Amino acid sequence: MTKFVSGYEAAEKIPDHANVAVGGFCGFGSPDEVFIGIRDHFEKTGSPRDLTILKGVSVGDHGVRGSNRLAAKNLVGRVISGHVGLEPELAKMIADNQCLAYMLPLGTLTELFRAASAHRPGVLTRSGLQTFADPRLEGSKANTLTREKGEDLVTVKTVDGEECLYYKTLPIDVCVVRGTYADEDGNISMEKEALFADQMEAAAAAHNSGGIVIVQVEDIVQRGSLDPRDVKIHHFMVDYVVKASPENHTQGFDSPEFRPELTGSIRKPLSQLDPMPLNDRKVCGRRAAMELKRGSLINLGIGMPDSVAAVAAEEGFSDQFTMSIESGVLGGVPLTGLGLGACVNPEAMYKMADILDIYDGGGLDATVLGFAEMDEHGNINVSKFNGNVTGPGGFIDISQNTPNVIFIGTFTAGRLRTEYTDGKLHILQDGKYDKFKKQVEQITFSGDYAREHHQNVLVVTERAVFRLTEQGVMLTEVAPGADLKRDILAHMDFQPMISPDLTEMDQRIFRDEPMGLTIA
Repeated sequence: MTKFVSGYEAAEKIPDHANVAVGGFCGFGSPDEVFIGIRDHFEKTGSPRDLTILKGVSVGDHGVRGSNRLAAKNLVGRVISGHVGLEPELAKMIADNQCLAYMLPLGTLTELFRAASAHRPGVLTRSGLQTFADPRLEGSKANTLTREKGEDLVTVKTVDGEECLYYKTLPIDVCVVRGTYADEDGNISMEKEALFADQMEAAAAAHNSGGIVIVQVEDIVQRGSLDPRDVKIHHFMVDYVVKASPENHTQGFDSPEFRPELTGSIRKPLSQLDPMPLNDRKVCGRRAAMELKRGSLINLGIGMPDSVAAVAAEEGFSDQFTMSIESGVLGGVPLTGLGLGACVNPEAMYKMADILDIYDGGGLDATVLGFAEMDEHGNINVSKFNGNVTGPGGFIDISQNTPNVIFIGTFTAGRLRTEYTDGKLHILQDGKYDKFKKQVEQITFSGDYAREHHQNVLVVTERAVFRLTEQGVMLTEVAPGADLKRDILAHMDFQPMISPDLTEMDQRIFRDEPMGLTIA
């Protein structure tokens, strides 16, 4: 029978050394009231301690909120995650070797929850081969402590002559997630959530592992009053319900207000959305949008790729293809920043595990993803910089299994200043850091794997466009106003091939007016 408790009382139920699955996606779905209770209980009693935190994506706001509240030495002993980019203190614990840490592809983590629920021995997947997740490289181990003392979570197995990565199932002792309402029986609805993420998978994994399920909600309502179509976790799985204070249960960290247009309750006219200013993001988004095809299913990644959605809305062809996010939201216009993972006017809201299955199976036609480093082999890094770990999120699942991959980002990083006038790029100050390296720090996308599987790979920056060929990285386009030697080749640690058909990027990309762009 479900019991109704405070966040502090819920923390009392969590044993030391437990494997704790945490739900949420970036700024959405954070059970903050429970996180506060766990931290308070630990600081007062020293328990629970030495927890393993399992979570798919960063749940935070670059500050104190979200699972960053759990970042305390001896409270967390191990982190198994796909991403920690929004949790600065948790990321610092990993960088300082204060806990064991593994960074896994997001799809692998959701499958591990499903495996725990179904009592399967493990997960077989191709996602991650020839990347840092591969045990022949780093085996997903994120810091020195883990490389020296951590167990191996992944091995290579050959099945029917094909290499796969194999992850042994981890039992889940505790699940901490959130919904919108709980009725008096403990049924959990999610009608005001902007996305569903992995709440159901985590709850089922804990329940079937003999663990406990803790769910934070906005309010408790009368028995039988919830629409069964809104109930996402039935009460037979729910052990404890925590009613949160309003400040610890906002719809998302991007806004203190509830936004019904993120749930499909209303539709907001897209004309009310402000057009993106002409800057590096928009330039890259415009060039990427030129590659899209009518009727395609497309994924947009974290950061600069969301500019493609803004460009499509401004140019009036948002309805000619379907945009999706690994959070499970399809259609509409994706939000940016802490709103990442949600969309204005979504057409459908899947569970995260379901959309990742589609991605892993090659269901996407194209994806637009960010990049931080690229090397002469065509390898891309988005997951580790100067020893500091952010993790891949869904990047590996998406990039490795999609036929058409477009990476976008500025050519250099750190205080880059540009200006766009008269249809030309003007570089006022170049970035401090070159992004085109002889060798990337960590392989999040393998150029060799892409060539072996005949992927079409394009890299778009504000001043140049590159294509990955069988022979290597080839420069194919240069921005009007950019000098080939001074602005491009001088900032690369390797010499790319130069296309015999090297062309100038479309000048419409660099003008502060709609392009009149259409897609085929």
